[in-house]
Amino acid sequence: MAQHFLLSRSAKTLSLATVFTMKDEEAETRFRQIRWAETNGEPVCPHCGSLDAYDCRRLKGAPRFRCRGCKKDFTITSNTLFASHKLPLRCYLAAIAIFCNEVKGKSALALSRDLCVSYKCAFVLLHKLREAMAEEMRGRVVGGEGKIAEVDGGYFGGYVKPANRKEDRLDRRLAANQSGKRKVVVIVTERGGNSVPAVFGSESAAASFIKARIAKGTTVHADESGAWDGLHERFEMKRINHQEAYSLDGACTNQAEEYFSRLRRGEIGIHHHIAGPYLLRYAQESSWREDNRRQSNGEQVTRVASLAMKRSKSVDFTGYWQRHIEEK
Repeated sequence: MAQHFLLSRSAKTLSLATVFTMKDEEAETRFRQIRWAETNGEPVCPHCGSLDAYDCRRLKGAPRFRCRGCKKDFTITSNTLFASHKLPLRCYLAAIAIFCNEVKGKSALALSRDLCVSYKCAFVLLHKLREAMAEEMRGRVVGGEGKIAEVDGGYFGGYVKPANRKEDRLDRRLAANQSGKRKVVVIVTERGGNSVPAVFGSESAAASFIKARIAKGTTVHADESGAWDGLHERFEMKRINHQEAYSLDGACTNQAEEYFSRLRRGEIGIHHHIAGPYLLRYAQESSWREDNRRQSNGEQVTRVASLAMKRSKSVDFTGYWQRHIEEK
């Protein structure tokens, strides 16, 4: 029997011990090579794009460069998700490594203990990494001529605890007895390819999103839900009634169900609460992990760090500490 990829040596190319024992200079070199890969780590001014910059850091200070063209100062993390960072660079590299090593996700409380930082710091840092992952899904279209895609939806968040006594319990299926926070995560995944998640109030509201994210000529597999009936006019459809079977006559949504299994286990066993405005970020994280599960942990760390360094300042948490956005 062939060995599972995650158990093989090729899946483990980065050790946390190596990251934690890094010197500041080694972490700086690593981040320089990730951000400025085109120039082999040589600094590029983010303001004017000039390659003529020199090191102007203060004695025992953080890395800082000055552009000879526009005379402005910048750092390795300027105009990135890690802009104005307070922790040493090796801590950010360690945070990415810890984050990628987890299969179902990493809780902010556990990361705050690992790095000895506050819970709020760990919470924001993890969401910035999820924001970086989401960059790969921006405008993504899956499928194509002769390819297969699966569509499914799963409801998350907004749990209403039942009353203790049976006679006091309400029918939680009725909208009047729900919290209003429960949303459906809709996943569009290509067989043997990538996936795209989105969050809606109901499955029927996702029709236009699905049509925009699946290329023409794709065969779409879906379950018996009436929300997918409108897809027949655009795609060749194969439907499976899960009340009868999980897979029948070549139709199944098992790959989409695998995605929901990962997200559900992360909700129940790791995060415990993923409702509200952050649900989409958790869904995107789970999608990224599912798509890249066959990559080594070293490749995943480099990829997430590269996405974070190419991404501009956070749209979710810019001004968070100054309470410039609604506190969530």
